[in-house]
Amino acid sequence: MSDNNIVKKKDAVKRPAISDLQGELKHERYKTRYFRVLRSTIFTLITVGAAAILVATLWMPVLQMYGTSMTPSLEDGDIVISHKSRNLQQGDIVAFYYNNRILVKRYIASAGDWVDIDEEGNVSINNVPLDESYVSEKALGECDIELPYQVPEDRIFVLGDHRSVSIDSRSKSVGCVSEDQIVGKLVFCVWPLRNFGFVK
Repeated sequence: MSDNNIVKKKDAVKRPAISDLQGELKHERYKTRYFRVLRSTIFTLITVGAAAILVATLWMPVLQMYGTSMTPSLEDGDIVISHKSRNLQQGDIVAFYYNNRILVKRYIASAGDWVDIDEEGNVSINNVPLDESYVSEKALGECDIELPYQVPEDRIFVLGDHRSVSIDSRSKSVGCVSEDQIVGKLVFCVWPLRNFGFVK
C-alpha cells in the first residue's frame, strides 16, 4: 500500500465540530440532571407516602362509614378522620373494634354512671335527662339490658344517633366498650364535600 493511500484514509475520518461536541455535552448534562431530579422526586414521594401511612395508622386513622346507625350526624359512605386519643368526653363520636369490624357510636356514659332510657327513647344519666340535639328521632330501639343500667368499670356506654336501627350498648351482643377496643375519636369529615368539616 502506497503512502498516498494512507494519507487519503486518514483524511476520510472526520473530526466532529466543536458545536456538535458542545451539544452532546449539553445533552449528557441534561440527562444526568433529569435522572437526579427523578431519583430525588421518587425518594420524596416514597418518604411522604410512608409518613402518611404511619400517621394514618398510628395517630389519625381514616375511616369510611357503612350503614345508617349514625345518621343524621354521619351518613353511609362518609370518609372521616379519627384521632387516637384516650381523652374522651361525653358526646364524642368514637370508633371501636367489635368482632373484627370497626363500629362508630356516640359516647354517652362513663364507668359507674347509671343509664336509663324510657319507652320514648329519652336518655337519662344519673337521673339527669341528656340533651341530645344530634338525635333527630328518639327510640328505645333494640334494648335487652335491664334498665337503669350501671356502666361497668373501665368501660363506656355508647349509642348510635339513629336509635331505631342502631345496635349498640343497649344490646348485650355489643355491650359497653373497653378502652382497649377504642380506635379513636372522629374529628373531621373529608368526603363528600357537602359534609366537609368537623364532626359534631
